[in-house]
Amino acid sequence: MFRRDLVSRIQPNPGHHALVALESLLPEVVVLTQNIDGLHREAGSGDVVELHGNIWRYKCFDNCRGTPTIVDLESLEYDDEKPPPCPHCGAHVRPDVVWFGENLPARALNRAYEVSQGCDVMLVVGTSGVVQPAASIPYYARQAGAAVIDVNPVPGEISPLADVFLQGPSGEVLPRLVEAVRDLQAES
Repeated sequence: MFRRDLVSRIQPNPGHHALVALESLLPEVVVLTQNIDGLHREAGSGDVVELHGNIWRYKCFDNCRGTPTIVDLESLEYDDEKPPPCPHCGAHVRPDVVWFGENLPARALNRAYEVSQGCDVMLVVGTSGVVQPAASIPYYARQAGAAVIDVNPVPGEISPLADVFLQGPSGEVLPRLVEAVRDLQAES
């Protein structure tokens, strides 16, 4: 609950809104994110693949009815002293997020690989590029012939791979990128 309370205080930034704006300018935009905060969906992104889950969803710790067994936390009675029990099997309920040492959800990871191997351009935003297997996704895009654009305050592991490195915070760089796309479309 502590982390959820912290996340509840933040709002989508101009970078999130810029990605939503790109959806109206480009034929297809899929957001592959390691973030667990749900801000891409809150901003209005239509196709979001949450590689590390979502802190606003809860699941049975044992996934007693399939992976994941989503549990509606609001329907449960519990105290804040201990995790609530799964209504199906009694195991603890936990956030539907990937903890260190756990595998990414297979469905999300497979979709990310599929998208990366079929995209024309991959925009990589605000990642260190070291957390695997997510860090490999831009490499799959590059291998499949996509252009890679890295947006980051400082160069990272993805920067040498990128065709273009745009330095700065996503909330500043992405709105400028949207304007550049609009200008290019107006010229053609």
